[in-house]
Amino acid sequence: MTKQVPRAPDDDAALIARAAIRALPGDPSEGLFPADCWLRRISGEPIQILGGGRALLLEIAHPLVAAGVAQHSDFRSDPLGRLRRTLSAIGAIAFRDRSAVVAAVRSIDRAHARVHGTLPRSVGRYAAGAAYSARDPEAMRWVWATLVDTALRMYRTFVREPSAAAVAAYYDDYCAIARLLGVPAATLPATWDGFAEYFAEMLAGDALAVDATARQIAAAVLDPPAGRADARAARAITLALLPVRLRDAYGLRWDERKQARFEALVESVRGLRGGEDGG
Repeated sequence: MTKQVPRAPDDDAALIARAAIRALPGDPSEGLFPADCWLRRISGEPIQILGGGRALLLEIAHPLVAAGVAQHSDFRSDPLGRLRRTLSAIGAIAFRDRSAVVAAVRSIDRAHARVHGTLPRSVGRYAAGAAYSARDPEAMRWVWATLVDTALRMYRTFVREPSAAAVAAYYDDYCAIARLLGVPAATLPATWDGFAEYFAEMLAGDALAVDATARQIAAAVLDPPAGRADARAARAITLALLPVRLRDAYGLRWDERKQARFEALVESVRGLRGGEDGG
């Protein structure tokens, strides 16, 4: 059973995390989540590394998130650097001991503290000059949601369809991570079904709007500097699993031949796994 991590309304996430984690019973060298929990089983699949591009393009479809990435990261020279740091921190929280969890929370909190500014131009429903901050609850919830949805989508596509109970357990644990990182508990959907409804509403509504800034970041992510042997597979996965509305908004082409290649990739990965039973 997942340990409950309380979260108080305070900007210093590291201090809160340290106090909350130290208050938990048991050995401090233990992680926050059981080794066989669904959060670890789903997030620990090696194929997940190739889903990062999808998560990032979902994130930056939110204009306030895109502005933060554009103005506070070196996305042109290191397009996946920010995403790698985020995933590394999430991995530490999910898989490592309590001291590593505190360090990961501190790292994310410090990074968020530096990310704030204003939109240089109007995008969708957001007017020029609108303020953004990495600590904004709406933006934090959306970034977290893209990671939740992408990891599960990757698992469903390349591994197997998990049971409803497995999805519920996975979601509950990811909510614990959200609270630890400072996403207000009141903003989190209480159940997976509620989350799915929230995610669908975000995709269909006007909170997301892809502009030139988001397209520049996307281009850097999808066509990274030479040397990434997995870049072609990552690009195919990103395009295949992006919602159609956003794929079109980014100007990304998809056709039957690309779909067939993607399906062959899925079949190959599943074949290498040997048809393990689902949970």
